[in-house]
Amino acid sequence: MAAFDPISAAVGGALIGMAVVLLMVLIGRIAGISGIFGNLLGFGPDHRGWQIAFIFGLIAAPFVLRFAGHALSPPRMPDSWAIIILAGLLVGFGTRMAGGCTSGHGVCGIARLSPRSVVATAIFMATALIVVTITRHWLGA
Repeated sequence: MAAFDPISAAVGGALIGMAVVLLMVLIGRIAGISGIFGNLLGFGPDHRGWQIAFIFGLIAAPFVLRFAGHALSPPRMPDSWAIIILAGLLVGFGTRMAGGCTSGHGVCGIARLSPRSVVATAIFMATALIVVTITRHWLGA
């Protein structure tokens, strides 16, 4: 894992904030990744143009950075595909249950002072803390 770089974190946070504000100001939409992706799969209203561009930008960004000469460390993934698939299904289920994801609630919702988003984000963070504690410290995974 790469060492924490406060400059990169600040620039990344500013870019996320700018993208969220632009999406809200220009087309009146929340930058909730699960909702955007779910709508692309046919689970919502048809606004495919900007949604495809948004998801493409998320996928393309690391490749653009790498092409520009920035070293990117690979993500630390479990060895088992079964665990990866189970984790993805659990995250998807939790996202649907919470009515949004960490980007929709944590970035956009808290910025709008939504009590529902504050509670959802607190639950996301507490659950992540518990899962990391169990998997990394108790199970040694």
